[in-house]
Amino acid sequence: MRNSSSLLLRSAFVRTHQQQQRALCELHRARYSTNDDSNREEGGLLNKIWRAGLGQKPKDSSSSSSSSSGSGNSASSSSGSSNSRNASSGDALVPSGPERRHHKVFVVELSRKPLFPGIYTPVIISKNEALVKEIMDVKKQGAHAYVGAFLKRPEQSLTAAAAAAAAGMGVGETEVRDAASHLYDIGTFAQVHTVLAGDSPDSAQLLLLGHRRIRKTGVISADPLRVHVDHLRDESYTSDDILKATSMEIVNTMRDLLQLNPLYGEQFRTLLSLTGSIDLQDMSRLVDAAASLTSADDTTLQSVLETLNVPERARLVLGLLKKEVELCKLQADIREQVEGKIAKEQRRMLLMEQLKSIKKELGLERDDKSALLQRFQARWDERKALAPPDVARAVQEELDKLGGLEPVSPEFNITRTYLDWLTSLPWGATTQEVFDLERAKKVLDDDHYGLEDVKDRILEFIAVSHLRGSAQGKILCLVGPPGVGKTSIGRSIAHALNRKYYRFSVGGLHDVAEIKGHRRTYVGAMPGKLVQCLKSTQSSNPLVLIDEVDKLGRGHSGDPASALLELLDPEQNAAFTDHYLDLPLDLSKVLFVCTANSLDTIPGPLLDRMEVIRLSGYAQDEKRAIARRYLEPAAAADAGVPPGSVALADDALEGLIGEYCREAGVRNLKKHVDKVYRKVALQLVRAGAKVIKLDEEGQPLQQQEGAAPSGSSSDSEASSASTSTSTSTSNTSSSSTSTGSSSSSSASTSNKPPPKVRVEYDGPPITVHRAQLKDYVGQAPFAKDKFYESTPPGVVMGLAWTPLGGATLYVEAARVAGSEARGSLTTTGQLGDVFRESATIAHTFARNYLAAKIADGTIPVPPAAPASSEAPASSDTATAAAGSSSSSGGSSDSSSTSSKKQHQQPAGPGSFFSTSALHVHVPAGATPKDGPSAGCTLVTALLSLALDRPVRPDLAMTGEVTLTGCVLPIGGVKEKVLAARRSGVKVVVFPEGNRPEYEELADDLKQGLEPHFVSSYDQVFRLALEHDKEPTKPQEAASAPANTSA
Repeated sequence: MRNSSSLLLRSAFVRTHQQQQRALCELHRARYSTNDDSNREEGGLLNKIWRAGLGQKPKDSSSSSSSSSGSGNSASSSSGSSNSRNASSGDALVPSGPERRHHKVFVVELSRKPLFPGIYTPVIISKNEALVKEIMDVKKQGAHAYVGAFLKRPEQSLTAAAAAAAAGMGVGETEVRDAASHLYDIGTFAQVHTVLAGDSPDSAQLLLLGHRRIRKTGVISADPLRVHVDHLRDESYTSDDILKATSMEIVNTMRDLLQLNPLYGEQFRTLLSLTGSIDLQDMSRLVDAAASLTSADDTTLQSVLETLNVPERARLVLGLLKKEVELCKLQADIREQVEGKIAKEQRRMLLMEQLKSIKKELGLERDDKSALLQRFQARWDERKALAPPDVARAVQEELDKLGGLEPVSPEFNITRTYLDWLTSLPWGATTQEVFDLERAKKVLDDDHYGLEDVKDRILEFIAVSHLRGSAQGKILCLVGPPGVGKTSIGRSIAHALNRKYYRFSVGGLHDVAEIKGHRRTYVGAMPGKLVQCLKSTQSSNPLVLIDEVDKLGRGHSGDPASALLELLDPEQNAAFTDHYLDLPLDLSKVLFVCTANSLDTIPGPLLDRMEVIRLSGYAQDEKRAIARRYLEPAAAADAGVPPGSVALADDALEGLIGEYCREAGVRNLKKHVDKVYRKVALQLVRAGAKVIKLDEEGQPLQQQEGAAPSGSSSDSEASSASTSTSTSTSNTSSSSTSTGSSSSSSASTSNKPPPKVRVEYDGPPITVHRAQLKDYVGQAPFAKDKFYESTPPGVVMGLAWTPLGGATLYVEAARVAGSEARGSLTTTGQLGDVFRESATIAHTFARNYLAAKIADGTIPVPPAAPASSEAPASSDTATAAAGSSSSSGGSSDSSSTSSKKQHQQPAGPGSFFSTSALHVHVPAGATPKDGPSAGCTLVTALLSLALDRPVRPDLAMTGEVTLTGCVLPIGGVKEKVLAARRSGVKVVVFPEGNRPEYEELADDLKQGLEPHFVSSYDQVFRLALEHDKEPTKPQEAASAPANTSA
């Protein structure tokens, strides 16, 4: 690189005064006296400079040249004399003829960097026909064309420059002055050496050679732009040692720049070929030449051009050159790093390829495709015996296809993935089923408490499967509220039958491809959930639990419920076709179990393919037993509480069940029990519980005090968290014990088991009572279901069913005071359409029933009272009969106490419905309510209001009423019985059609209830509103129809 830079500068030499050049020669010889012999023999730029300093001509120069700076900073220029220039060899650009001072020049705009004196630059003129014409005319006349080269200002300074130029000028003068305001004031007087015509008359290419600096002082014309200029000279300076040292440092820096970046060499070679030489003794020209080589921005170079102080300009240019050198060094380092990294990777790839070739030659390794084919073939050999013929044929075709494809082909990856799925499926391999009823009953009893009807149905299913030899042809659907154990029952069935277990949820699913797979043509295609299930379980007869089947979505990608029809049809799923596999798949041996919270949203055709097993909510006794048997041991183990250190009293557990956890399941109860035990764990740590770490054999390793100061809650909680690692080998959780042999069973989140510890607590056991529950779990969210100790007239308690279990429902009826809409009925409480229809039917039936009772004398009509008589002193009656004419015709003295008691006699029962506007409200207005089972309750509320009789306080009823008074059956009998017991109801009224369902309930659920089954409303009327006339007894099955409530 050093030799090449010497060759580039071979023709650069100068002639000047002998003494100055000899001194410079001695300095350079002293500096570079240590250069190697090769550099001195080869010669270079510096040796040429030394010979030029001694007045010798270079060997490769054919003519001598003497320079006289156009800017005039040498001794001759400062005295005012001008030396003539001789053209150097080659195509060097030099000024022709004697120097002339042009004070009016045309302007050539420069956009990238300014033009320095002694430097050439090509310029393209476009869309300036007038300027091109002027220059072409001058060149045609054979004269030398001169222009002023000015750099454009940055855009952010144009506005300020234009404003300054227009200050104090007229409108026309402002337009002319603004024509040059976008240019810097100082530019370069340049000679047009060459002109090349462009493609259009308004364009041309110029080659300019800078001569000297000029300043524009005014604008002569705008098109073409012509300005007045003053020619500038550099300020006088003294050539001292500092300036000489700066000059040498510039030369050395330029040499380093040429060595580091070959691009600067090309630029400098072109510069020398056009200018002939660079006078190193002319400091101004040397600095300008060095500045032109830099890549500084246009603003910085313009400041160099505008600097007339040569030493200051040299310092600026030296700084720019140093920056260029550092930039080139950084580029060289980056280039070396990248080249080194690439070379390393290439070497590694080459060695790897050589290693593969050597292993192949030695037979130690096959290529990727051969290994894949061998693996797929070995996997298929294990499964093809049980596979159908069409599947075996398809696999063999795909294997042959993969063998003929190149690994870089896109079809290769598609075929490889397809073969991976085909050879991973079980294709007829099954697990041995166990139809042992005793074992199944034990598994179900261990995993779940209660639910005897559900367990019996599952045992029946297992018995039928045992007699048939396999569990085929049935799709079970477990329907019930959240938290009653639907999912865990599915796991228990799989465990009891010794089947693999796989669960996937379809809640919110809207894409059919999740069930039937994607087409193989799509990028990233995957088979459906059933194919993934078979691959995961490696069995053709797993138990598949389809969770949340009542929450299927529906979108633009199809209807998943319709896709499930083929899957859940025993007559069709023997040849189920997945879109990805595109081969028949036998799913007839798969046992499907679906779960849902409600049947209302399941499509009819899909529901028709399933056998529904209902799971009602747990009774309080069942919840209490589940808490004692499962929840408390699990909560103690999770919280690290040692056995015997805490006791949850019976009253506390009753309070949790009745006041905090009224849902049908036990999920919320488990959360509250866990919260109680976490609070107890905190108390144990604060009381000084000890945590002893144990080794693998159960021997103590060390003992740590777990106590913390009572004021440091964060430390206490941290210690409490450490105690939660206490081990409990017993299987206490129903979810943990119900996991069968399943590939999707929950696994530990960490490979490292938790350390074994033992917690010792010497204090008295902590007992939690009902009164302390608010300190452990907060305030009770539920109050008593009974709003009234004794219901007033017009208020009746009904029984309702919800997806979360049963609930009591009050119906309130009142007469609207002062309303003119007589005989009308208003309903509120966010009632559905069916509920509002039931209210309308109840209003019509109650009106007809009351009229019939009055007509046959069953209900006597009281005699009319005098107009001035006081109404009976009953606040409920007054409230129910509010709205008589006294509300508008009272005395103006209504503020007196005696006048407040004066009423008109309310309408009698016979004219109640025809003269009254009624309002029926069902409390809990934020909760939507619908269904026909509140018919009896609505009729009873209206008749209670009309007769001004309260309903017996311990009675609740349910049943649909027709216009003729027939009471029709309803659903959710078990849930409504649980709600009645929870509310303390003693007497319940059910339709006669629900008698079998009620009698199937367990005896402990019916304990304490007095049921009455009715077929007509007349029986309800006697039970609810005539209870004071004759005592009621529990109905017997053999009672006469006319006396079913007796």
